[in-house]
Amino acid sequence: MVATTAGSMSDAPAIVFTRIFDAPRELVFKMFADPKHLMQWWGPKGFTCPSCEVDLRVGGAFLLHMRGPDGVIYPCKGTYQEIIVPERIVYKGTADDSHPCGGGLPPRALVTFSFAEQERKTKLTIDTRLETHADREAAIKMGFEVGWTQTLERLADYLAHL
Repeated sequence: MVATTAGSMSDAPAIVFTRIFDAPRELVFKMFADPKHLMQWWGPKGFTCPSCEVDLRVGGAFLLHMRGPDGVIYPCKGTYQEIIVPERIVYKGTADDSHPCGGGLPPRALVTFSFAEQERKTKLTIDTRLETHADREAAIKMGFEVGWTQTLERLADYLAHL
């Protein structure tokens, strides 16, 4: 398993992660499409996902509720813009203005999950396009990279136990 890497394009307000999973592309894609799987791994260490709704179609929406170690529920929500099974999921994240977490961190971002086959494994790329450079810097300061790194580690652990 390759460690998560994060990077960005200097001219765009973006944050990009890549991770190699020792699992077939169809299975990794399913982890992002099926609420029963999402609830098992979504969120950084110490978080749980007690509820999840997914309407996986263009124009459909998703809503996840992450419960933090402090007991507070942080919503993560968005609307699907593009679905290509098992290659890509694109959604526009909408902000919960009451808290900068989940769908609100980063605020109003376009997020693309790309799933590529790579020597019987899956290379996942997460490309998060924020509206402004200030939004990007705020997301980084609030732990966006750490959160996604931990979340993807939880996904890797979950996949290993399937």
